[in-house]
Amino acid sequence: MAISKSAKIMAEIEKVKAKISDQQARLKELEQKHKEAENEEIVDIVRGMSISLEELPLVLQRIKAGDTLGQNVPKSPKGAPAKSDDFVGRGGARERAEFSPQAETEVSGLCDDEEKEDAE
Repeated sequence: MAISKSAKIMAEIEKVKAKISDQQARLKELEQKHKEAENEEIVDIVRGMSISLEELPLVLQRIKAGDTLGQNVPKSPKGAPAKSDDFVGRGGARERAEFSPQAETEVSGLCDDEEKEDAE
């Protein structure tokens, strides 16, 4: 005897429901893993700040209240070395260069001269 059309549809519905149930379980599992990963990241960040367990609630309350943007958070004693007084920027420069509007005109004039030579 042949299976009726409605029975086939009902069987398909049951298959889809089973797949949905499996996917919902998978979703819960992934959400739990995501939460655990976020918690690990938070713990790593807090540990990197070298804040004592006693200071942590106060620091978090200040941040939450908007009293600080993290400026008052104690730094690790192994922080980055301070810049020397003569440090200006990359490349070993010892002083800042000053540029005047006249210098910009002279530079742009050089570019115009080069374009004229190329045109000839």
